[in-house]
Amino acid sequence: MPKRIFVLHGWEGTPSSNWFPWLKLKLEERGIKVEVPQLPNAESPKQSDWLLALDKLVGVADEETYFIGHSLGCITIMRYLEGLKEGEEIGGAVFVAGFTDDLGIEEISDFFTTSIDWNKINLHCKTFVAIASDNDQYVSLKYSDILKEKLNAKVFIQPKMGHFNIPELHVALNELLKMINA
Repeated sequence: MPKRIFVLHGWEGTPSSNWFPWLKLKLEERGIKVEVPQLPNAESPKQSDWLLALDKLVGVADEETYFIGHSLGCITIMRYLEGLKEGEEIGGAVFVAGFTDDLGIEEISDFFTTSIDWNKINLHCKTFVAIASDNDQYVSLKYSDILKEKLNAKVFIQPKMGHFNIPELHVALNELLKMINA
């Protein structure tokens, strides 16, 4: 199977926002298949809808399947991993501005109605990277510590990147390329 990368936007996101088009282009230049789906109802997201869309898009996940999520896209990846069948394992996941609770935002609370099952997530993926900013107005650095502790994620703290609503994100590209050995 060829390597496949799925890039997941966050709340109110689109495939054309932030660094997603740039990352897709840079990976496709190396012959890597990249999908950047529009997840349903991005303004008022529901976990079940996002997971159904992702499941349909991915089909069978395997060691050649990789994910990179931004903000709410990160917990979507975690919830997806929780739902994989025994023996299914992906190649790796990169979380950009990832978090582990609803941040006090009602519109995304549907993704946090149950506890995160860290054991299940670790069963289905062994390689995690967490990228955070030291001045993210929504996501504090404590979440990077949690991802490091619970998932043994390799953490990168970026100076003054806010919530990563930027056109390019070189650390994400570099870490993905290392992860997939491209």
